Amino acid sequence: MNLELLESFGQNYPEEFDGTLDCLSIALTCAFNKRGTLLAVGCNDGRIVIWDFLTRGIAKIISAHVHPVCSISWSRTGHKMASASTDNTVCIWSVLSGECEQKYRFPCPVLKVQFEPRGIDRLLVCPMKHAAVLVDTNGSHQVLPIDDDADLNIVASFDRRGDYVYTGNAKGKVLVMNADTLEIKASFRIVLGTSNATAVKSIEFARRGDWFLVNTADRVIRVYDSKEVMTCGIDGEPEPIQKLQDLVNKTMWKKCCFSGDGEYICAGSARQHALYIWEKSIGNLVKILHGTKGELLLDVAWHPVRPIIASISSGVVSVWAQNQVENWSAFAPDFKELDENVEYEERESEFDLTDEDKSVASGGESKEDTEIDVDVCGIEPVAAFCSSDEENENTDCLQFLPIAPEVEDPEDNWVQENTAPPVQSAGASPPSKKKKYKVYDVQLQNTNDGEVHPMLLKTKDKQNIVGGKKGSARQRK
Repeated sequence: MNLELLESFGQNYPEEFDGTLDCLSIALTCAFNKRGTLLAVGCNDGRIVIWDFLTRGIAKIISAHVHPVCSISWSRTGHKMASASTDNTVCIWSVLSGECEQKYRFPCPVLKVQFEPRGIDRLLVCPMKHAAVLVDTNGSHQVLPIDDDADLNIVASFDRRGDYVYTGNAKGKVLVMNADTLEIKASFRIVLGTSNATAVKSIEFARRGDWFLVNTADRVIRVYDSKEVMTCGIDGEPEPIQKLQDLVNKTMWKKCCFSGDGEYICAGSARQHALYIWEKSIGNLVKILHGTKGELLLDVAWHPVRPIIASISSGVVSVWAQNQVENWSAFAPDFKELDENVEYEERESEFDLTDEDKSVASGGESKEDTEIDVDVCGIEPVAAFCSSDEENENTDCLQFLPIAPEVEDPEDNWVQENTAPPVQSAGASPPSKKKKYKVYDVQLQNTNDGEVHPMLLKTKDKQNIVGGKKGSARQRK
């Protein structure tokens, strides 16, 4: 796998449908780990299904929640994962063991959860109709300040390095605050024309570079440079680098994201299963990927290092990739593709130990006999895996999960090992119980207990249309 060659061939965006991933239940949200080797999918029955994205097989299933999973976030190393559910809870999981380490209960629905990009000690949580909250793993929390508008429809996101938190409200006001001191460093308002403001629906950052996008209710995606925003300061007026929109259909955008290298932007339509891809530097629309008609898009995630997109619609994860064309002449310049069989004339000494017919150039043999020392121990860091401010890769990343093989048809007289419980002596200690996780109740002021998660509202509407099916919640055993 030579990632440096990816930028040398063709476009760096997907061009066609490349299959689906069936999670055995209805998929709602997805997220790649830092290397893109694992894909976590949150389902409506509360489970988190982790796919090995190289083999396209299920590597692990975590029975996380009882109610649907609405948001997932990987830690930087991939050893931990945070999930939010429609039952107003946020949990931190150990990916290897699948056990819950900490659980946070909120008094209102939670729309989004995000790990701090450079650490595992803090979470950014966006409760419904409440200011964003920074939750520490020791149980304490901080409520982020809001603007004078007092609008509580807040969306928030860490920047790429976790130094600042960007928040946006329904009146178009974007605040930039220090993640440690919560001091507001910059702010600006997205205005239509002279006075009309538009609601901020989401804020997304590129994995590389200083760019971020703001998805607003006026069907326009605005791309900004974070350095310019910081330079403009409080109540500044930074100009967006690009304004991206569908001028023909006036499409509302459900989910937006950057490509791994930050050069492309993908936006999923809120009306249908369609993905629009723009080139960030020019702003031109380069590709539209159409899924099955009649399906509604739920989530979109771009692979961190490859031109691959995962999208969710109708409970199924669709994968979009490039069309792989075999070009053997790239490996052997004298390779020729034949339309029909050709009789090959073998030279007299072609397969002899010493080729007598070979023309020996002056000094040719001496060049072949020259010994070259090849370094097989040193490992050069791959640029695609390193951040712009880092020289080396993060070697502690969890890239793959061990899989225990399941024996479907065991042979005759086959007995599973270690089936009998071990016999303990009288003085031996009892077997270790399952590790008990810590539960924290996050107390927030001015919250409405009667709020219902938007995801549950949609499912209720569908059930009423069908005729009242049973709830999708899974009972714990």
